[in-house]
Amino acid sequence: MDVVKPPQVDFSKYPPEIQSAVQKYSDFINDKLEPDLKKVLELRDNIYTRMSEYLKLKTHIDTIRTHELEELETKIDLGSDFFVKAFVPDTSFVYVNVGFGFHLQMTLKEADTFIDEKVKHMEK
Repeated sequence: MDVVKPPQVDFSKYPPEIQSAVQKYSDFINDKLEPDLKKVLELRDNIYTRMSEYLKLKTHIDTIRTHELEELETKIDLGSDFFVKAFVPDTSFVYVNVGFGFHLQMTLKEADTFIDEKVKHMEK
């Protein structure tokens, strides 16, 4: 996201103490606030991406339940839009990323509950 810059104002006609104050605030905005804003926006985008992945999993779980699928043939994205076929012989369990690189086997109901709580926590 690009930060919109305000129009430049010529402060040379103002007294030196005003020019100094304007320069001080301008430096603070450019050196402190803009980098901090950029970091916060990146963190927010990361959280939204993770939330999207959890909600996508919830949609898949709902599809499995709705169609009462006991097995599933699907395509998995390995990255960079490279997909491979996958066969899931038992859809009663899913593996959910619970954080810190750990994946936990859960029933569909447990995964549903976990996702709801995780998304609720991430929205705070």
